[in-house]
Amino acid sequence: MYFVDTIEVPGPGNRGYLAGGAGSAVVVDPPRDVDRVIGAAAGRGVRITHVVETHIHNDYVSGGLELARITGAAYLVPGGARVAFDRTPVADGDVAEIEDGLALRALATPGHTPHHMAYVLEAAGRAVAVFTGGSLLIGTVGRPDLVEPALTGRLARAQYDSAHRLVAELPDETAVLPTHGFGSFCAATQAAGGASTTIGRERGSNEALVKDVDTFVAELLAGLDDVPAYYAHMGPLNARGPAAVDLTPARPADAEEIAARLAAGEWVVDLRNRRAFAEGHVAGAFNFEAEGQLATYLAWLLPSGRPVTLLAASPAQLAHAQRELVRVGIDRPAGSATGSPSEWIRDGESPRSFPRGTFAELAAQGSDAVVVLDVRRDSERSGGHIRGSLHIPLHRLRDRLSEIPDGTVWVHCAGGMRAATGASILDAAGRDVVAVDDGFASAAAAGLQMARITAEEAHERTEAEAVLLDVREHVEWAAGHAPGAVHAPLSELVCGGRLPRAAEDRPVVTICRSGKRSREAAGLLAERGVDAVDVLGGMRAWVEAGLAVVEGSPGADGGSDALMVAAGSPGTSQARSSAPGDSSDAAARLA
Repeated sequence: MYFVDTIEVPGPGNRGYLAGGAGSAVVVDPPRDVDRVIGAAAGRGVRITHVVETHIHNDYVSGGLELARITGAAYLVPGGARVAFDRTPVADGDVAEIEDGLALRALATPGHTPHHMAYVLEAAGRAVAVFTGGSLLIGTVGRPDLVEPALTGRLARAQYDSAHRLVAELPDETAVLPTHGFGSFCAATQAAGGASTTIGRERGSNEALVKDVDTFVAELLAGLDDVPAYYAHMGPLNARGPAAVDLTPARPADAEEIAARLAAGEWVVDLRNRRAFAEGHVAGAFNFEAEGQLATYLAWLLPSGRPVTLLAASPAQLAHAQRELVRVGIDRPAGSATGSPSEWIRDGESPRSFPRGTFAELAAQGSDAVVVLDVRRDSERSGGHIRGSLHIPLHRLRDRLSEIPDGTVWVHCAGGMRAATGASILDAAGRDVVAVDDGFASAAAAGLQMARITAEEAHERTEAEAVLLDVREHVEWAAGHAPGAVHAPLSELVCGGRLPRAAEDRPVVTICRSGKRSREAAGLLAERGVDAVDVLGGMRAWVEAGLAVVEGSPGADGGSDALMVAAGSPGTSQARSSAPGDSSDAAARLA
């Protein structure tokens, strides 16, 4: 018999694991607050004999060294990783015996880092689970760009090979147990936090296993988003060997000290929920909800080494925050206070406040009358945004405050948490703000105009008054385009090329292969005063929606459509030539 217990670390978005048998256990990629792991082992009645790292982590401080010291366990670390402490170096194929009939076998899986190891848990000689760390995740892989930019391309290909090695060597029923992928920015894309998977399931769905290597690498690298700033400190800290954790309560700070720390340029962070913060807070404080992704976003925005004082609603909230923050290297707050703003401000002062709103309220007053600030990441905005909105990702906001026009600023994100943080930063700078406490899916439903629209919406608009402007290159246009579209390659627009006559003085919907170039074209045209939006997913989405595609090479201002090759969706005019063709054929040509 064997067991595997998951040690959830939801703040940074990771999982560690405790696995073992009747009396002994191994811990894989433990979090820094090792008391949780020790408690889990005590609950199982097992002794921790081995602690293993799949790699030197970039997104959290490891508890491995401390856990091994406390328990006397062997500390296994990939042999190629340079570290400053004693450990047992692990090489490909090494086996660690946990107890009779239960063993851990190392598999070299470079890619996420150069020396990455996966560990196969074998019960009675049979592979029952594989701890994949940052290699094979749920539906995706770990990002390869966290070590050194010059290595990124090579590591991306190594990541592909490692994923294929795992599925080639392990049975389909083997459970896949990754460390990353549950909100961690170490994942190339995000997986659902509650998801589980197996080698067999990943074989048919993981992006590294269903694409050829060139396509996989190109798409992986193109989709990488910004790396949290604190990642630069995590890897070196883990290689040096983190200090033991101190979770004792931080030193209390009174109202005078809080004011003095703010005056000195230090950070005062209010951990209360965003509604309470908006209703009243210490002037100059920033709001990072303790219940949100506190560790990730505070560590990302806080300048390295800057003292931070924590304000909390209760001692329990403060203790929770301290535990979250030590996981990302913010060890000891400079001060702390619990209670409410009336206890944190000096006599004669009043708390500050700002309003909250919804997308429906923004639509009712008109987005043109205010500044709409989108603080989501680039990858989120590329999936759709409000027309005319200003985009500054939250992690860049403090450095770009001067770019925000005068007037009241409505700050939004995907769900409200980051909008509250952004609003607090603007409020501390003296700006009039409204924090949009609403899900972004409500924006379009509220009647706000989107800068990116679906293929179906594009079809409706171009059936009415708008012109569909295809900004792909000539060979792509000839391979298949939407009927009635006009052609103006982005490369020519960027060089100052004029719009085709058919598109002059009319609303424009831009489209390309997948949506990237059309987004750029729409922005370029908007700067010229053109009413322009673009199509999410480009021609791929157009074909998948069942909309018509034609072949031929009409002139730049349009022309007769040569050949219908994809049937339109219900309500779309349909035509076909005698030559065979369907939407899957079109998708293949346009991919």
